[in-house]
Amino acid sequence: MSNMKGIFRIVTVAIFGFTALGIGALVLFPVPRTAPQDRAVPQNRVVIPRTLDAWAYDEPGLLELAIREPVSAMIPLGEGNVVVSVLEGNFYRNPVQEQVVAYRNLLAPGSPINLTFIGYDAASRTYRRLWSAPTAATRPETVTLDTQDLIGDRSVCVLLSGMNNAGEHTLTVFRMNPAGEQEPFTKIADIRVDGSITVREVARSQAYQMGLAVGQSFTIAAQGRDFDSNNIMDQVEIIYAYNPVTGFFEQRSRTRIAGAQIEQRRVREILGSVQSFESFIAGLWFYVTPQGTIDRNQYIYFDPSNRQIIFFGDGTMQIFSWRNSIAARGGLYITSQNISIATIRRSIVVQLESLEGIRIRTTENLRPQFRVMAAPWDGSYRAAGRPETLTPVPAAAVSARIDARYDSPIGRFHFFPCGSYEIHSGGTSRRGTYSFFSVNGANLLELRSSDPSGPARETFLVEGAHDARHLSLHRVRLGARGVERLNEGAVSLTFVEGSL
Repeated sequence: MSNMKGIFRIVTVAIFGFTALGIGALVLFPVPRTAPQDRAVPQNRVVIPRTLDAWAYDEPGLLELAIREPVSAMIPLGEGNVVVSVLEGNFYRNPVQEQVVAYRNLLAPGSPINLTFIGYDAASRTYRRLWSAPTAATRPETVTLDTQDLIGDRSVCVLLSGMNNAGEHTLTVFRMNPAGEQEPFTKIADIRVDGSITVREVARSQAYQMGLAVGQSFTIAAQGRDFDSNNIMDQVEIIYAYNPVTGFFEQRSRTRIAGAQIEQRRVREILGSVQSFESFIAGLWFYVTPQGTIDRNQYIYFDPSNRQIIFFGDGTMQIFSWRNSIAARGGLYITSQNISIATIRRSIVVQLESLEGIRIRTTENLRPQFRVMAAPWDGSYRAAGRPETLTPVPAAAVSARIDARYDSPIGRFHFFPCGSYEIHSGGTSRRGTYSFFSVNGANLLELRSSDPSGPARETFLVEGAHDARHLSLHRVRLGARGVERLNEGAVSLTFVEGSL
């Protein structure tokens, strides 16, 4: 028994000894993955993982690079510097988190958007900026930041797309250098064009996917106006390919694309201002398939008067709030936000193809796209009617906001001039926002309930002007065939005296 007690004492002392040594080691040699004490702790956030397809296979010893969008940079960037976009991940495929941050300097209006790389410095045991460089973009609201293996050698390429003050689209690409080199990144592409820029992907071999061989490099296509032509609609497409000798994307081919022969004065009127182009695209536009046929099951409806854009496809309708329009050569750059999920933002490049056609390219903050693999909404669209019938209804004909009360079988409606409404019925109230608008001459009312238990969105055909004594509301659905009535009874509204 005494021997057992002795062994127990020895084991107990040994355990306490190892524990003390472990605590001492952690104090003297902290793990780099833990943020330094002087670093601000980030707030809770929604993290959207992304994966480089170059490393999307299971290869022993290769870590998958997970890119995330945090709220802020790991360290302060200096006076006047404001974060535009952030990518976070294990760029060197080690346990340490690094960041690529796009930022702008508020003290220098019109200055370029800059990129900086924030990494962990083992010597000082802190995070610090290891590299910075300017890009060709200057408009922060147009910036999209992403990573991709452009060259095919599994190196990380950081792509920053955006517009500059001249209305040109730009793409700046930096390739990440191997660990130990003097500069973490090297610029390999700097493209500017008054049109669109896409990365053209090609299929890569199975050997590349398995990590046994390098893959074919992607090319970059820039399409813009042909300034050597008198026709504003004529374009030129320039293909850039990677040159391993110079380590840069260089021009490989230049192709002229004949545009539609449109009266040039009319084109200049449409492209003359943001308001002119918004008026031109107002209305319903059907998707044109690659075969040249019109697909009435997919359309986009631009509503500048109510600042909304409706996307309809695959039986699903998405409504976006029209946030901002920026003049671009050949069309508009539009920023929008989903009315149901505020974190989803979509930018839309709309370019004039003809007096009855436009070309659209979209980018979502959840799925950055500068690639030839088009988003579902990308492509050509044809106007649903003659261009002159697509202009918005004058405000005098349909006012989106009123101040009035109506009695109805389902309760008393109170429309406020701020755009909100209330329905009182049997001691209960339902609240939300409303909007009167017009589609092809039909007056409509849209109700969006703020009550989670109620219908999120309802659309009614309004018979009778909304300043009349009696209104009749018929529930409808907006589809490819226009306004379609549902098989439901009408709701009669009677004006309450003295409510105006």
